[in-house]
Amino acid sequence: MKIGIHKAKGSFSERWIPYCEENNIDYKIVDCYRSNIIQQLSDCDALMWHFNHKGARECKFAKQLLYAVKKSGKEVFPDFNTVWHFDDKVGQKYLLEAIGAPLAPSYVFYTKKDAIGWAKNTVYPKVFKLRNGAGSDNVKLVKNYGQAKRLINKSFGKGFKQYEAWSNLKERFRKFSIGKATLLDLVKGSVRLFYTTEYARMAGREIGYVYFQDFIPQNNFDIRVCVVGDKAFAIKRMVRENDFRASGSGFIYYEKDHFNEETIQWALEVSNKLGDQCMAYDFVFQDKNPLIVEISYGFAKEGYDACVGYWDKDMNWYEGKFNPYGWMVDGIVKNINSKI
Repeated sequence: MKIGIHKAKGSFSERWIPYCEENNIDYKIVDCYRSNIIQQLSDCDALMWHFNHKGARECKFAKQLLYAVKKSGKEVFPDFNTVWHFDDKVGQKYLLEAIGAPLAPSYVFYTKKDAIGWAKNTVYPKVFKLRNGAGSDNVKLVKNYGQAKRLINKSFGKGFKQYEAWSNLKERFRKFSIGKATLLDLVKGSVRLFYTTEYARMAGREIGYVYFQDFIPQNNFDIRVCVVGDKAFAIKRMVRENDFRASGSGFIYYEKDHFNEETIQWALEVSNKLGDQCMAYDFVFQDKNPLIVEISYGFAKEGYDACVGYWDKDMNWYEGKFNPYGWMVDGIVKNINSKI
């Protein structure tokens, strides 16, 4: 048995490789960007690749490659159930509605006429989102019909850039002011005012649809629950100062008493229905009832190292440090062994 791992800075591979070495799991480093990747995997039973949703190259082919490798009979991480809707909030809307998950009420329109008709009669505020983006990118609070109309006109007009340079620079200033960014980060953000990212240049503008969610008031935090296999762990993210967004804020709590069991149970139940390998669920609360606002298979590793424990599928709590990235490898090994 051998696992092919695509090694990349900042990715899960930085944890997968040491886990394999510590547990005598045979692996090899492969390069998914090479034309001969299928040949590279000829002596492997699996491919593991934590690809970046904003990567200019991988956004062109990562999912297609993973699905193709899976079709050859090998195991992959992430697999189809885990990743087909990755970084696509519209796809997630349909999926979560289809399985009866507690999704925050969401609305998508594909004509300007339908969108304007809805916007004239809905109740505000609403949250505007583009299909893609993480860390609260491309998310705006819409307070009235006038703001909604401008966004709708732009959605069906020139569209939206994939990278908002000015908003990104302001966020870098915010993080710099609280000690979570460096002067170099500010310089890089300033350069982006004149030179966009490679991903934004290649992906083009988001255009031809508009997506809104109900704004759920009185939430000064969200809860992110990550499910890997049949285990769950969670963090509490406080909203940014003078803002409504929690993702990317950098203010996080980890203690068990910040989380209620219903939220954890919902995450475990939804993952069971989806049949995914790994999923992070972002919850807000309406009258204490958890509502999912979006999901993602990927997350930044460092934000979870301080978690104080995890739950299993039966809601048993296990205090202490754990390695969810090792769980990902274990899941692949289990699937390979089941075929032998």
